[in-house]
Amino acid sequence: MFARVLSGGVLGVDAYGIDVEVDCCGGIGQMNIVGLPDLAVRESQDRVRAAIRSCSLILPSARKWIINLAPADTRKAGPLYDLPIAAGILASSGLASMENFSNLWMVGELGLNGAVRPVSGVLPIALKCKQSGARAMIVPEANAMEASLVEGLEVYPVAHLKEALMLLDSFENGQPYHNQEKYRFERLAASGGLTSFQELDFKEVKGQLSAKRSMEIAAAGRHNLLLVGPPGSGKSMLAERLPGIMPPLSYSEALELTKLYSVAGLLDKTLGLITSRPFRSPHHSSSIPGLVGGGLVPRPGEISLSHYGILFLDELTEFSRSHLDNLRQPLETGSVTISRSAQTLTFPASFLFVGACNPCPCGHRGDPVKYCVCSPYQADRYWSRLSGPILDRIDMQVEVPRLAEHELSAPSGASTSEEMRLRVMRAYLIQQERNRFDCGGRQDGFVYNGRLSHKQLQKICKLSSASRELLARAVSQLGLSARAYDRIIRLARTIADLEGHIEISASDIAESIKYRTLARAL
Repeated sequence: MFARVLSGGVLGVDAYGIDVEVDCCGGIGQMNIVGLPDLAVRESQDRVRAAIRSCSLILPSARKWIINLAPADTRKAGPLYDLPIAAGILASSGLASMENFSNLWMVGELGLNGAVRPVSGVLPIALKCKQSGARAMIVPEANAMEASLVEGLEVYPVAHLKEALMLLDSFENGQPYHNQEKYRFERLAASGGLTSFQELDFKEVKGQLSAKRSMEIAAAGRHNLLLVGPPGSGKSMLAERLPGIMPPLSYSEALELTKLYSVAGLLDKTLGLITSRPFRSPHHSSSIPGLVGGGLVPRPGEISLSHYGILFLDELTEFSRSHLDNLRQPLETGSVTISRSAQTLTFPASFLFVGACNPCPCGHRGDPVKYCVCSPYQADRYWSRLSGPILDRIDMQVEVPRLAEHELSAPSGASTSEEMRLRVMRAYLIQQERNRFDCGGRQDGFVYNGRLSHKQLQKICKLSSASRELLARAVSQLGLSARAYDRIIRLARTIADLEGHIEISASDIAESIKYRTLARAL
């Protein structure tokens, strides 16, 4: 007897449909899984046997089951096929109903006692299930919240294999899970509650007015930032407080971010939808697959997990040059492509990059208090770890100097995160109204100033003759590349938005140029 159960798998950050085909024929109780299964999938036959026994069901002994996971030319990984394999085996053996199989998808890992355990990647599979026209989906109880984020799809959570078998007889034996996450998200967005997650406040950072100004510019226009200063000057404190002044996520951004974390297996099952921008700070000992993504079964790396948020690399010059050079493509395109012999996958990686480092190996070059013990050769070798192409992609290079005695004894900083966020939001709304281009069909799609293409830049950023003359002198004196030229204009556009200028003034260009000179001075 033949049975076909619908399920799904994940390839990169997107899902595809999988047909779990089970043929029950004469044999001696064997199970054979084909269709490029990995070890976890091949081991499912033992979990499935024990789970079926826990339901007080006895499989025919004089039978053999061939389980094909189609399409057969795509590698299948993970334990999420346990539940559909068990349902197919029982249906092909005449122990379960096949009435609802054509209109139902299912995923889930089985325990030896029949318990249905949560799996990764349920949200993209649920999205694919909805696109295929299926009516419902059976998922583990712990995955119900994320699967029900897909509107128009009936999600039935199960905690045990017995519950899944009851649903196969009739959908009336269970209740679909109703998720209120979208309405809760909209209420939080309307009340401003999406920004209250940040307990860290810029008022705790004493002094550093220039660095705080650069934080506002970076948050408003999505401009990459490098903080350079001696140990203990506040570089990490500044970076950690940056998410608190960034605009809140839109619902489509939150859904895309939740999908990414679901694939990576990092989604908090109790929260469902991710509502805050991520802040990722990997250690300099991270591997290239850990930073960029990849592995035997390609998974998102730190740069993809910081999508729509911040990637903070502390002690930037301690990262190997090969690691940093792998950031070139994501910083330019907002995505990372991982090529393997059998497949090529693209992960989203539209993040705000923030780096922090010392000015030299000892950390005190240019310090008015402590004497630098590094030779010019040591300092040059230290900075050579940052290649020219990487520095060229960083819009702002900001000095974070040692705090003076009067700044240390001051009661608090001059600006609070709330005040800075209000200024950032004004610039954000200006961009949202002006920078509307084709963004892949997204309804809330617009382009931040820091992500404008050359063509978009020419359309939006008109320069006066004084601004062009100033910029031309900077190109000549500083030897700026064509990329740096465009980035200066993008940065000046954000500065103008923060100041409320309709046109880019010469002062906006001058401030923008100032942020490109620090690395050359060091």
